[in-house]
Amino acid sequence: MSHHDIRSAKRPDFDQPMVDIANYVADYTIDSQEAYDTARYMLLDSLGCAMLAMKFPECVKHLGPLVPDATLAGGARVPGTSFELDPVQAAYNIGVQVRWLDFNDTWLAAEWGHPSDNLGAILAVADYLSRKAEREGGKPLTVRDVLTAAIKAHEIQGCYALKNSFNRVGLDHVILVRLASTAVATHMLGGSRQDIINAVSHSWIDNGALRTYRHAPNAGPRKSWAAGDACRRAVTHALNAVKGCVGYPSALTAKTWGFYDVAFKGNAFEFERPFGSYVMENVLFKISFPAEFHAQTAVECAMQLHVQVAPKLDQIERIEIETQEAGVRIIDKTGPLANYADRDHCIQYMIAVPLIFGRLTADDYGDAIAADPRIDALRAKMTVKENPQFTADYFDPAKRYIGNSLQVFFTDGSKTDKVSIDYPIGHRKRRGEGIPVLVEKFERAIAGHLSMRQVERIVRVAADPAAFEALPVHRLMELFAY
Repeated sequence: MSHHDIRSAKRPDFDQPMVDIANYVADYTIDSQEAYDTARYMLLDSLGCAMLAMKFPECVKHLGPLVPDATLAGGARVPGTSFELDPVQAAYNIGVQVRWLDFNDTWLAAEWGHPSDNLGAILAVADYLSRKAEREGGKPLTVRDVLTAAIKAHEIQGCYALKNSFNRVGLDHVILVRLASTAVATHMLGGSRQDIINAVSHSWIDNGALRTYRHAPNAGPRKSWAAGDACRRAVTHALNAVKGCVGYPSALTAKTWGFYDVAFKGNAFEFERPFGSYVMENVLFKISFPAEFHAQTAVECAMQLHVQVAPKLDQIERIEIETQEAGVRIIDKTGPLANYADRDHCIQYMIAVPLIFGRLTADDYGDAIAADPRIDALRAKMTVKENPQFTADYFDPAKRYIGNSLQVFFTDGSKTDKVSIDYPIGHRKRRGEGIPVLVEKFERAIAGHLSMRQVERIVRVAADPAAFEALPVHRLMELFAY
């Protein structure tokens, strides 16, 4: 490009990826019943995760207004609490709750992430708008509206993740939560197509958070509130856009200053498929274990071997683990683990606990359990390597498997069978088996924090899909008020 072109002040057309998102959010009609059914279970599961998180003081300390007493009567509610907040801070709160335990849904491809993280922004904006509509005699948003927004947020985040690896340039996947939430929140707030484009341009100009807090030697609790932070920023962009804040046409493609050149090594985004409802239909649920998803089937393997291995822990010579390339890259960890956030991203830890105890719960990442010397003794005997077939099946769009295998060898020369599992109970191919277990997980979770009367009312309305989807959002959030 010439010197003159670089300095030209003529505004280009808006970058096509931003326009495509706006067209999809503003115009696309979701006609997949499977997507709505899956979204309904996703919403229940996410609210259950939020209630489970309330048991953990490290989560609870993030909740409430940013500064003391900065509440908003009639604002957006925070489930399981008495807080009423402006929608920006409520988005942070709900995002933190849903994500805290690493137990909500997951999407795995070139990039990873948790599309239900977007509920932080969606539920906060929906509750705020519904309560406002009720006060002003307008029409409140329904749970169906929330599900529609969630399907579209899942699709944006997931379709970007299919071919574009932000982790390989050091950026965290919550960049896509901010992107998707910005788009759908702007639309929910009544923004035009141009408002959505403008807001999305601001999301890209933000660049992204560094992934360093997810990896050794810096793994820490920020990974549990990073998505909430992305939701908060998204609602800020949406509110600014509907006020008329201008957008930036070449936020992605501007030479030197745009996202591609600054953060993506000069590469443009690639896309496997157009936006539809594919991601929600294929999303992965974490049903049995609060564990980083690349290890979910590894934990299932360990659970199968527990009875055989637990009585012979002192006779183990080595443990061989095979996983996907992504699993090797992000959760293969040796040496001391600093905190719970380090442990729930260590495949060796997530295998050792079920081999010893026959379980893996959120409490098992705490210091008390981690102090058991048998855990690190087993970790020291483990080897982790990539299985190329697991990696190929991981990227195959017809499969989206997350395979792991496990085999234990003993000092007397004997060994267990090699146990391999291609996809966990939360996979689309195991929906029939998984959904009843997911519902049990949800009901246990809410019973652990809410009153029995609330639990009974929630379970009753959730059991009737048509009534549940017709429910005004603020009535649903009311059911979760503490």
